[in-house]
Amino acid sequence: MKNHMVFIFLFLVLLSFGQEKDVQIVLLAGQSNMVGGGNYENLDASVIKRVEAISNRVKFSFNGAIAVPLSYTKNKPSEKYNFKKRFGPEIFIGLTLAEKYPNKEFLLIKRSLGGTSLYGAWNPDWDAAKAKLLEKGEFKQNLKLYNLHLEDIKMNLKQLSSQGKTYSIYGLTWMQGENDAIHEASVKSYRNNLKKLIKSYRRDLNVSELPMVLGQINSRYGIEGGSDKVRQAMVKFTNQDYYTALIKTSKDATWFDFPKHTDNVHYNTEGQKRLGTAFANMFISIYKKLDVKPF
Repeated sequence: MKNHMVFIFLFLVLLSFGQEKDVQIVLLAGQSNMVGGGNYENLDASVIKRVEAISNRVKFSFNGAIAVPLSYTKNKPSEKYNFKKRFGPEIFIGLTLAEKYPNKEFLLIKRSLGGTSLYGAWNPDWDAAKAKLLEKGEFKQNLKLYNLHLEDIKMNLKQLSSQGKTYSIYGLTWMQGENDAIHEASVKSYRNNLKKLIKSYRRDLNVSELPMVLGQINSRYGIEGGSDKVRQAMVKFTNQDYYTALIKTSKDATWFDFPKHTDNVHYNTEGQKRLGTAFANMFISIYKKLDVKPF
């Protein structure tokens, strides 16, 4: 009888390891192009219906807010973005993954702020002198965005646990680098700072093989050659980390691959649509390369 009970216990343990998690967590981080400048009302009605159809199983938490069904965020109309319904890559990350895996739930946790650097505000080993060198204004100079993102994640995971749901962390998306192109110190250290960033996420979230997808910057400002060197740092970083992938971009001024607003910096509605789709497809490719099921 005792041996029989031991067998049942071991069977249940093995069964629990094989069980799929209820919710897949996708992390989003970066600066303005991660915040997003897409106009939700410019999307085709058929696309909006697709988003609405999956929003019951794709939740979105932005900058510490409680997770809500995936949709646009409210925007105060301005000269730059004269519309009220704004979105970033999360819409098409969520849509693409949800349609690829129709029986899965997803939670997207985003922390992003325009005009911030990996050298300063996003540095896991935050340093006041480095933040002051790269960030503009007292508010950004005192921001610790990596730590804030961790707090966002922990808050959402606690909420899932309180609902009795299990979860696994699917991957991290990173759209940032323009601000690091403006100073020699941040340019030279960008690749090492990327290594530090993903190492910190993997360590602090206890996911040693956490996949990461980066969007390559293609800005035209900064110190001479700064943007190109950051772009090259992204290539070298992804070539050296088996669990990462890079969305390569063109510097062609027509922005044919990922269309931009007239400021030639920020992706417009179509650009954000393509960016989000590319992020999701890159994750799918990483898991295919690893030859493992993502869930």
